[in-house]
Amino acid sequence: MRVALGSDHAGFNLKEQIRKHLEQTGMSFKDFGVFCENRIDYPDIAVAVSKAILAGEFNRGILICGTGIGMTIAANKHAGIRAALCGETYSARCARAHTDATVLAMGSRVIGSGLAADIVDVFLATPFDGGRHNRRIEKISLLE
Repeated sequence: MRVALGSDHAGFNLKEQIRKHLEQTGMSFKDFGVFCENRIDYPDIAVAVSKAILAGEFNRGILICGTGIGMTIAANKHAGIRAALCGETYSARCARAHTDATVLAMGSRVIGSGLAADIVDVFLATPFDGGRHNRRIEKISLLE
């Protein structure tokens, strides 16, 4: 499993905490930035992470901005990316199990670092259930 990690300036501090968490767990990842709190437009990071996933370089992505909403919208503009905004572990589990989400988005102004780490762990550990969900994923793909 390889993870693409990124944030805008508002998500920088939470991204840094998630980066440390991934290091501690031994997860293979690449940090796509930002690397300081200077202002940046979140779509720039969402594009870089999404393209890297679509190119097959990474299995999953984690995107963080102030609310997670902008990153979710920007990532979902890429055909083949299914980004889910999650603020608790139940949604993270369902995002993977039911929709085979490839990108987790979180809001740094919405959740704390402990909960964010738990959400990341659940998102990365949960497999796609397949079965009845395949039909729904195929219908989503037809919309792209």
